[in-house]
Amino acid sequence: MFIKDNLNNILKTLPAPVKLIAVSKTKPTSAVLEAYGAGQRSFGENKIQEMVNKYDELPKDIEWHMIGHLQSNKVKYMAHFVHLIHGVDSFKTLKEINKQAVKHNRVINCLLQLKIAKEDTKFGLSLPEVENILASEEFKNLKNIKIQGLMGMASFTEDTSEVRSEFKTLKKYFNTLKQTSFNNFNLTILSMGMSGDYQIAIEEGSTMVRVGSSIFGERNYK
Repeated sequence: MFIKDNLNNILKTLPAPVKLIAVSKTKPTSAVLEAYGAGQRSFGENKIQEMVNKYDELPKDIEWHMIGHLQSNKVKYMAHFVHLIHGVDSFKTLKEINKQAVKHNRVINCLLQLKIAKEDTKFGLSLPEVENILASEEFKNLKNIKIQGLMGMASFTEDTSEVRSEFKTLKKYFNTLKQTSFNNFNLTILSMGMSGDYQIAIEEGSTMVRVGSSIFGERNYK
């Protein structure tokens, strides 16, 4: 009941357009099943092997979201089932996702990760790098991917004004890039906000939040 109660309490606080991704990384399948039993269908993982194992064991109507940093050589393991890849931060990775999607005769939905935090440990593209990708004919010829939006991670800090400023920056990038549209690029999703800052993210325009510990409890990384 602990997970179900947490989940319902969070859902009550979300405005209607905002989608909740329950981040189940490091948690057992039993925890996912408890959230599933409460009606949750979208789950996020940051390690591909863990996500593959859970996909094999759990109901097939679950939407699996890859939210962690993605190495291009790992794409092949999830290309047949992943619903949305959040953390695409290089053109090389985009091309590999497209290649693997072709093999499975499907279009894989992606978000471009932009770097908004000042921390060096955070991954992401700059706005000029995204604009260079969009300007290339090679990108426009990637028929088996679809860029549906942007993702970003704010700095890990208790300074809420800093967090809010970073979310404002990503929203500004989103508004700028939304003016561009191709067959494989049409921005509708802004994925920002986690357990500690998702309410600020929603205030700044997030349409998708990635919440884990507030649903499943603290993680044990041992």
